[in-house]
This record gives sequence, structure tokens and C-alpha cells, in this order.
Amino acid sequence: MPASTRKTINVDFGPEGLPPLPAIHSDHIRLQVFTHRSFFARPTHVFEDLADDPAPDNEILEHQGDSVLTLIVTDLLREMFPHLRVGPSTKIRGLVVGNTTLASISLQYRLPTRLRIHPAQAITLRASKNIQADLFESYIGGLYIDQGLDAVKGWLSRLFRPYITEAYRIVRIQHGLPPSPPATPPLGATSGYSPPPSPTSPTTGHLSLFNQYLAQQNRLIEWVYTDGHVPPGLEGIVTAKTTPIWAVKAIVDGEPFGSGQGRTKKAARNEAAKEGLEKMGVNVQSDP
Repeated sequence: MPASTRKTINVDFGPEGLPPLPAIHSDHIRLQVFTHRSFFARPTHVFEDLADDPAPDNEILEHQGDSVLTLIVTDLLREMFPHLRVGPSTKIRGLVVGNTTLASISLQYRLPTRLRIHPAQAITLRASKNIQADLFESYIGGLYIDQGLDAVKGWLSRLFRPYITEAYRIVRIQHGLPPSPPATPPLGATSGYSPPPSPTSPTTGHLSLFNQYLAQQNRLIEWVYTDGHVPPGLEGIVTAKTTPIWAVKAIVDGEPFGSGQGRTKKAARNEAAKEGLEKMGVNVQSDP
């Protein structure tokens, strides 16, 4: 897994704990799942095993499990959050299937205690997050070969839904959005429906939140920048020594919703968005 996914997602499954670990019926597959390549000390960098002497370790199962896990988590993301764009979806999936998260799950299932490993490296390798995560993926690959995709999906769907929900919350915050999305308009609501406001919104990210509310209501916005040659009320771009001050108005469906100034266009839009949110009844915090 990429190094950028080192954050662990903490999930509380309550008194019942994680979903039960499905049993692998085949003794041969189960033994291979828990065999690290150091156990037999076979040479590495071999292009292909001989047909009558396949590698007995779990690397091929880990490779298979990684692909199966990615497929199932991607399907769950589409099912749970069907309107996510690819960028945020990729970030969420990266958190969910990152090595630190998988290693944590592996430890909770106590998989590393069953790993067959070279005695001289046992302590170091069992403590490695990479090895712990690889072992979990190896178990997924072994279960897939033993019982097929449906068996794996039934288990992982129950296991990963809470992880996906928490990762979704984390990535929303990273994008400057509140942890939960605004309420969905009820069936039959008119186009003027306004979602109930959250108790507070962050002092940053007003622009993202404003755009999201407008998109949910199918309202059109136009950002009007000014250069000083306009009617009173629109100050335009004012040069303060060497730094320009941008002024903008947010026009929603032809109606002024807010105005703002800033040293960048985005900062000016953010200030205008803050006024727009207040006009829509969303309680936003004041800047410190």
C-alpha cells in the first residue's frame, strides 16, 4: 500500500466486536496463508516457479487478496456514497485499505500469532505493520480461492462499512466540509427547500459549504468581480501598495447573496460565501 495511507482509522464495533473470521476449509490453503516466505528461506527474484514445485509461502495469496479487497471496497463506496467524485473516493479507499488500518484489523483477529516464520526473524517480522497487513490480505486471498467472491464479500461488507463511514468523515473535513453532509431534501420538496442548518460551521471552507448547499437546491451562482467602474457598493480591485484587494459579489439566481473582499479571488469568494450561508440560515462561526 502507498505510504500516503499511514493513518489508522479507529472504529468501535461495540461489545460484539469484529464480524467473525470466516474459516478456510482447505488445510493446504490455510497453511499457505500463514506461511511467510522466510519460513523456507527459498531464493527470491525467481521469475517463475517450476510446475511441480510451487512456492509454499503466502505472497501469491496476498497479491490475490489485495485485488479482491480493492474491488469490494470500491463497490461498497459506490453503494454507500453513490455521488462521490473519483478524487475523494480514491482518498477514502486509500485510508480504508492502507497498511496501518489493515494491520490493526489483522491484530484484532490475532492473525500474526498464527504466522509461520523463520525463528531468527520472528519478533521483528511479527511486529511489522507491513507483514501484519500482508497477512490480512493473504487471508482474503485464501478465502477467495477456497470459497469464492460471495463468501469474501459477505464478510468484508460487514467489516468495512464502519471503516468507510469514518474515512468519509475524515476526508470531508480535509476538503473543508462539515463531517456530515447537509440533509437531503424530502421527497416532493420544492426547489426552494433549504436544508436545516448545522449548529455551527467552521470558519474556513465557507465556499465549499456554500457551493454544496446551492448544488443541492439546483440554484445557479455567478461571481461578479469589479474594477471600480461600477455602481456604488461594488468596490472593485483596490491596490494597497503592491497587493491587490479583490472584491466580489455572489449572485444566486439573479439575487445578491453576499459580498466579500480578499487578497486572492478565492479568499474574496469565501467571505461572500459566508454572508450567503448566513442568508440561507446556516449558522457560521465568526473569524477569530
